Amino acid sequence: MVIAAAFRAFPAIFHPAALRLLAKTLALTLIIFAVAAVALWALIHAARQHLGWGGGGFAEAAATALVVFALAWLLFRTIAMAIMNLFADDIVIAVEQDSYPAAAASARPLGFARSVRLALRSAGRSAGWNLLALPLYLVLLITGIGTILLFVILNAYLLGRDLSEMVEQRHAGLVTMSGGSRWLLGLVSALLFLIPFINLLAPVWSAAMAVHMLHAARNKPL
Repeated sequence: MVIAAAFRAFPAIFHPAALRLLAKTLALTLIIFAVAAVALWALIHAARQHLGWGGGGFAEAAATALVVFALAWLLFRTIAMAIMNLFADDIVIAVEQDSYPAAAASARPLGFARSVRLALRSAGRSAGWNLLALPLYLVLLITGIGTILLFVILNAYLLGRDLSEMVEQRHAGLVTMSGGSRWLLGLVSALLFLIPFINLLAPVWSAAMAVHMLHAARNKPL
């Protein structure tokens, strides 16, 4: 079911609403990381001057780049998914209107206030668990693959929960996805976030996939 949903969801990436959502998500995510990089550089610069360390501008830039790269690996999907949650109605409505018009007619948009609450809850949950797992990520680096496996397992659970909530709350009182379907949805999404360039499409692709997974859970054909 999840593979069928992934293939069914792929064309939705090129829907005008999805492209607009993708542009907003990536632009805001990049702005957040750019602001974080500037703030981090200023902090490193002030610390170097205060402590009298050598190295100058190159050392500051190198240290900033390393930390930002690590944060991007750890938190890119957290920030991107939180931002996407703010505008998720765009992609969910577009997919449902194209593939499930009857369901789309009875759905209720979340609205901005509820979307903000979902986004903050998603970001807090994801950032919190991934930061708690950071010591294990570092320890498992010596295994060569343990860090990636832990990242995928943890984020499969988190993404499955976030994506299913995002869609299910538009159809309150109806059948929801099973725990296994949620985890499989999150697993495929987590794997998409690991693939260079594909990870840029992952937020929107995952949201469209969640729509198909939800309606498949209600015994509607994909």
